[in-house]
Amino acid sequence: MIKKIWHKLSALKIRTQFALLILCALFTAFALFEVLWTNKFSIFNLLGLGDYYNTYGDYIYLSDRLYEQAPNYELPESETDEERIQALAPLLDLADKYTSISIYGLDDGYHRTTRMAEIFTDKNNVFQVFIGLGDQLTAGDFEDFRYVPLKFSNGSGSALIMSYKRSVVLYPYTLISLSLSILLFFLIILFFIRRKMKSVLKLEQEILVMSSGDLSHPVPYLGGDEIGILAEELDNMRTALNDNIEKEQESRQANQDLITALSHDLRTPLTILNGYLEVIKLKKSPGHEEEYLDRCLVKTKDIKELTDRMFEYALVSEEQESAELTWTSTDFIRQCLMENADFIRLAGFTPNLHLDEPSIVLKSDKTMLKRILDNLFSNIFKYGDKKETVLISFTLQEETFTVTIKNAIKTEHSLKDNNNIGLKSVRKMVRLLNGELSVSRTSEIFTVTLTLKKGV
Repeated sequence: MIKKIWHKLSALKIRTQFALLILCALFTAFALFEVLWTNKFSIFNLLGLGDYYNTYGDYIYLSDRLYEQAPNYELPESETDEERIQALAPLLDLADKYTSISIYGLDDGYHRTTRMAEIFTDKNNVFQVFIGLGDQLTAGDFEDFRYVPLKFSNGSGSALIMSYKRSVVLYPYTLISLSLSILLFFLIILFFIRRKMKSVLKLEQEILVMSSGDLSHPVPYLGGDEIGILAEELDNMRTALNDNIEKEQESRQANQDLITALSHDLRTPLTILNGYLEVIKLKKSPGHEEEYLDRCLVKTKDIKELTDRMFEYALVSEEQESAELTWTSTDFIRQCLMENADFIRLAGFTPNLHLDEPSIVLKSDKTMLKRILDNLFSNIFKYGDKKETVLISFTLQEETFTVTIKNAIKTEHSLKDNNNIGLKSVRKMVRLLNGELSVSRTSEIFTVTLTLKKGV
């Protein structure tokens, strides 16, 4: 239960967490002050300072002394009865320096004279500076007052005894309690700030680790607040970057392996071709020159296929290639289609062309367009069935133009070349031209549709 609550709190925004923390810190500090203040008497007794707080014994002793000595003195008639007030001084001096005594008439209740505690009259006593503040902090608890009836030689009166002895321990205790409460408040706030700073420093260390090239070290969970979200996104970025680097290394290694393999494959036909040419040049087998020339043509065809595969794979693997857009007429596309149609016608195919006559100008890459069409017709040459007609169409729409090529498939061949590199290269070039390539395959028919925008 506590873990769930903590998890929910850690998912709040930092400013919300901080606001809640301030409220909790205030409540905790206030609770600490209340506990200390409520149990102050027990704490004073524990510290051996109970006599300073409990002044009841002092009150009894002073009351008895005043009651015994009062008949020896006359009660002043009023506050202006200076002679009797001065004569009353020894009676009032019975109080210690923490006690004030005020004399009142018992019948009329009028004030006669007051002897202030020495702590108020001593100019060097710092008690006077804090008396107002202490009174507010302790709600008057620092003073203890009692009334004592007295019988003077000329009448009855009363004495108001005000003891400030509690202030000796109560003022420091109040300030200490208040300081501890404030300290607790700031400790809670500083703990929160320190914890967030540790998260920030942890995040900094993780960034430094990543910047050094180590992407295998996961970023730890740092909560659900802004820092935690930043840590999570940093870990996602680390994972994605690490995956991309691994894929790049794998792609580079695969590219290197393929080039190595194809380079090795090229040596065999080149060696044979070189041998045949040397035989013809040196005329070592008279009468077989025609046969050897035919074999040379076969080997040149093999070499061409191998180099085409190397070129196509390099095209697919190359990530930095970009299209060089120039203004191009659709007549260029029509011409490329006608040239390729003538190429497959010489190879024994029967092309059927449907080419729209209107011409427009668009932005495109001539080289890429030619390579795209060469790749598509190369697939026809490799896998097409010469017994069936090859349908070639070129249509202009309002915003696009479309090239569609449809041919039958030889039963002894599959539609896929080595890793389907030819179509991959075409798709990449079409994507660079912001076009679309649609391929439809059945067991007998292969259809490819190239769509490019006029405004490319």
